[in-house]
Amino acid sequence: MAGRAYAIFDTALGRCGIIWSGTGVVAVQLPEAREIDTRRRIFLAHPEAREQRPSENAELAIEGIVGLLQGGEPDFSDVGLDAGGVPGFNRRVYEHTCAIPRGETRTCHEIAKALGASGAVHSVAQAIAKNPYMLIVPCHRVLEAGNYTDRLSPYAGMISRRRLLALEGAQPVASKTLFEVLLPVAPPRAS
Repeated sequence: MAGRAYAIFDTALGRCGIIWSGTGVVAVQLPEAREIDTRRRIFLAHPEAREQRPSENAELAIEGIVGLLQGGEPDFSDVGLDAGGVPGFNRRVYEHTCAIPRGETRTCHEIAKALGASGAVHSVAQAIAKNPYMLIVPCHRVLEAGNYTDRLSPYAGMISRRRLLALEGAQPVASKTLFEVLLPVAPPRAS
């Protein structure tokens, strides 16, 4: 296959997209509010990609994504990724992120420390924010300590970190930020 291709596929949470090359998965686009918006986001990020039937590798990724969004425990270890345009530091962050067990979280600080770059917390956060491999690289398991935000990568579409962690059965821990994420917040009382 020459160039890049994409496919749109159904999941329990909406229509997702996947972009791939002959080397592997280039990106995963989680659902937007409307399918046309999902397609638009794919086109803006990968205008050269053409819609095609998924490759065997892309199909393997699709099966895993569909399973995960139904609450399953897929194994993405056999899914090949095209990391040609991904900086080396980001690759290291993604490799470490893939080792975070399902239902658990880490902070950007913990990942930076584990990578031997404790002063690179901001760089870890930037790598997580730029993760093109949504769900295959589970960036939703990485939290910003003390400044939790529900924003994920631009590829996250309408799905929140909170929802992905709930699908995985993440348990509240001592961290106030994660605790707030997993428990519903009561609306303010009217005066």
